[in-house]
Amino acid sequence: MTAFLDVSASLTGRRWCGPSVELERMAEAMAQHTALPRTLCQTLARLGVAAEDAERHLAPALRELLPDPRALRDMDHAAARLLTAVQGNERIAIFADYDVDGGASAALLLDWLRQMGRTATLYVPDRIDEGYGPNAPAMTQLAGSHDLIVCVDCGTLSHDPIAAAKDADVIVLDHHLGGETLPPALAVVNPNRQDETGDLGHLCAASVVFLALVEAGRQLRAAGAEGPDLMAMLDLVALATVADVAPLIGVNRAFVRQGLRVMARRERPGLVALADVARLDKAPSAHHLGFVLGPRVNAGGRIGRADLGARLLACTDPAEARAMAERLEELNTERREVEAGVRTAAMAQAEARGLDAPLVWAAGEGWHPGVVGIVAARLKEATNRPAIVIGLDGDEGKGSGRSISGIDLGAAVQRLAAEGLLLKGGGHRMAAGLSVARDTLEPAMARLSELLEKQGAGRAGPADLTLDGVLMPAAATIDLVDQIEAAGPFGAGAPAPRFAFADMAVHHARRVGDTHLKIRFGDGMGTTMDAICFGAFDGPLGPALERHGGARFHLAGRLEINEWGGRRSVQLRLEDASSVVNAPS
Repeated sequence: MTAFLDVSASLTGRRWCGPSVELERMAEAMAQHTALPRTLCQTLARLGVAAEDAERHLAPALRELLPDPRALRDMDHAAARLLTAVQGNERIAIFADYDVDGGASAALLLDWLRQMGRTATLYVPDRIDEGYGPNAPAMTQLAGSHDLIVCVDCGTLSHDPIAAAKDADVIVLDHHLGGETLPPALAVVNPNRQDETGDLGHLCAASVVFLALVEAGRQLRAAGAEGPDLMAMLDLVALATVADVAPLIGVNRAFVRQGLRVMARRERPGLVALADVARLDKAPSAHHLGFVLGPRVNAGGRIGRADLGARLLACTDPAEARAMAERLEELNTERREVEAGVRTAAMAQAEARGLDAPLVWAAGEGWHPGVVGIVAARLKEATNRPAIVIGLDGDEGKGSGRSISGIDLGAAVQRLAAEGLLLKGGGHRMAAGLSVARDTLEPAMARLSELLEKQGAGRAGPADLTLDGVLMPAAATIDLVDQIEAAGPFGAGAPAPRFAFADMAVHHARRVGDTHLKIRFGDGMGTTMDAICFGAFDGPLGPALERHGGARFHLAGRLEINEWGGRRSVQLRLEDASSVVNAPS
């Protein structure tokens, strides 16, 4: 297949791929059938939207897409037990994971309980001292002073810790891959239990919690009572969905769209404070959830106080929320510094080991457990391979992994744990966590590489850059960007459309900060456009475009609206470029 615009090796080493002939035909047919703009139809066709479903896709109705919560096993029992605890004024504890999904899940329950006139104890384990998920000492302690423990975003594989909670009922609301047997909990609600159909396997934990509250609301109405307004809680579901890299398909997409509308109202003090300290001066988008707000919520669990993110999201006092948000901002800055050191060392080690294997991995002495997952994501992005990064401490290492599309890393890690090569391991398709003994590290990684190779990992080269078509600067209007945004939100499972601007001259280029680049480019017919390339000087794009010497380039990236001084303009979020061969002088 011919490379798009004949770019077989761009400045970043990628091959450009354009829409197939079949996709072009589908887009053309959709444009004729719906009278929607051709460029928008190209995006819809790539997302797999049929012409007859186009209008519905552009205005998804949560009511139509929301699944019946009772389709999940144990859901009716879990909701009924939660209501019994509320109505009986029982003592409730929430045991949550320390990431965004866990924090948002806990905040959902805390918010709902508060509106029902009840409070709950929040327990988030320390990443370093306790590790992921319930542990026997904590569960025993909580069971001694509570009647009900709700485990959110964890617990599906916690057989012994849940068994230790002898004096309390335990409910698990989770989404991580289940094992052959379930823990001894009163209810385990998880779309990724092995006895589930998997139809809702794309939900994050906060979505599972939300569905549990929907079912609780149904049971309340059946008894002649009313519960809290759940639609107002979708800002938390949206944040968790994007931050946990859940695919933006089906009801997930509706959750995020509606949640962004709720967030724009600035009614949740914790999210308002977080947006303000991040200097976010406009209504958040899905991008902001994943790359601005999410990392800050995560910072507490990574290198600070584990429950800080959850407490911020559940906070009702603006002044208290501001103080917590500022602390998370400090921790996030510290996290970046720690991450940078580990990333440099991990990449050097992975390169020395070889980047063409089915698994890319690195392990280092004292690497902070709070950043190994982020570094694994960077290795995955750089190599288009599943990646594992492990921090070693004494006789043991704790690691985190990230996967690529089509490779189920969680299942492979869970199998490795079942085979005895890991002390502990689990996760889902795109991410996993593990603990490994130092003396079994090499054989464990070799076996994991073997398991991943059987799934097809290692066959791909550097990730191709898929483009939706070619645009001219004059066609990149605010109206076009607004129309494309209506097809979103974009993220995992629904990548944002990318366009190429062919044969462009760079009129102006300047460095922004240490690593970013701002350019103005044009087509030679009087129309110019701005572009921003973040991290340009971390690779070859920055130097090549800054010292362009009058050369012409094909430029590729995503369109976005830049708001500055009350003025809105279109700019290109530049991701790649290629020199134009034999360009006219």
